[in-house]
Amino acid sequence: MNHAYLILYVADQPRAAAFYRAALACDPRLDVPGMTEFMLPGGAVLGLMPEAGIRRLLGEALPDPAQAAGIPRAELYLPVADPAACHARALAAGARELSPPAVRGWGHVAGYLLDPDGHVLAFACPA
Repeated sequence: MNHAYLILYVADQPRAAAFYRAALACDPRLDVPGMTEFMLPGGAVLGLMPEAGIRRLLGEALPDPAQAAGIPRAELYLPVADPAACHARALAAGARELSPPAVRGWGHVAGYLLDPDGHVLAFACPA
């Protein structure tokens, strides 16, 4: 197996790509209509797919993901060297803070945010 892909459904792909470009401080490895991809720490790939793209795959049998706009549907928990710096960078890029970086009961320093589509984003490191 090469890489694990984590794909978030987004309302506006260019907006989401710009946010993650700034929050992750890296350029996407792929940015074409229908998919933007970023390499993540540890070798996973973050994909950003427009809600319209997944809606075509789901068809009429399942609810439209756009109906959950703003409702947290996923968490992206990223191990990084400096969670506070990454947290601040994401805030500057337009994230909404849920909880500032702090020592958590499981032994990590982690801060929690919401990205522009309402997905939870956490930057963490061992305490």
